[in-house]
Amino acid sequence: MKATPPPDRPSRLKLFIRRQKRLLRPLGGLVFLGGLAAGGWYALKMPAVQEQISPLRDRLMGTNTLRVTAINIAGANLTDESAILQALNTRVGAPILNFSVSSARERLNALPFVDHASVSRHLSGEIEVTLVERPPYAVWQHHGHFELIDRQGKPVPGQDGSTKDAAAFTHLPLVVGEGANVAASGLIDTLLQEPEVRSRVTAAVRVSDRRWNLSLRDGATVLLPESEEAPAIHRLALFQASTRLLDRPVVLIDMRLPDRLTIRELPPAAPAETPSPQTSGSSRGAQPSPSAH
Repeated sequence: MKATPPPDRPSRLKLFIRRQKRLLRPLGGLVFLGGLAAGGWYALKMPAVQEQISPLRDRLMGTNTLRVTAINIAGANLTDESAILQALNTRVGAPILNFSVSSARERLNALPFVDHASVSRHLSGEIEVTLVERPPYAVWQHHGHFELIDRQGKPVPGQDGSTKDAAAFTHLPLVVGEGANVAASGLIDTLLQEPEVRSRVTAAVRVSDRRWNLSLRDGATVLLPESEEAPAIHRLALFQASTRLLDRPVVLIDMRLPDRLTIRELPPAAPAETPSPQTSGSSRGAQPSPSAH
């Protein structure tokens, strides 16, 4: 009788799997449960699921600690409170777990005048909002466009000049021309030191990004010297105090030369012509000639 050959010896991997079956089965179960938990956690983060489970969550965990109890706002000097509350997208009494800190921060950073915002929520139900604003310093006109700028000459964040608060355009200085935004702060600071001159200035025009012309409210123009604006403005204030120069009918005040002042005044008005006696009443009281009868 022919002997049967012995079966092939299994590989080391098969031997390992057979020996470790008891350990691999529980491990596979753990992997499955972990994947299931991760999927459930992701589903719970979806807004639609959050909205559906929020009532049940409130009932299970209690409502007092899950509601917004207060909204504290700091640093809002230019930003309206209603705009802040709209950006937060929540209110006192709303579920605090539905409040997204990151989304609220992004919406606040997009508001006009806001440089950056910090938002935090606490277990007590309080929401803390702190704004760091970039206040407008002047209105810059260039290429027919008006834009609010800060002290460094950068555009105020959030919106362009066409949609800003109109009150800001009324009360802030107006600077015009290329480079006027960057050089504006030094000129404006000097004008603020001389309120008598500042009250008459309607715009400051940058000329070739080298010097300034001041447009006055009565139509006159003041030509300031290059890089010597402050001494010239102080000298103009002294002339105004001593001679009331800005109250005279001047068209142009040229201060570009430090040792002289050139003034161009309006020409005197010509006197009105008075009608002659012959034409004033020649038809009235005229007697008919004898030949008329």
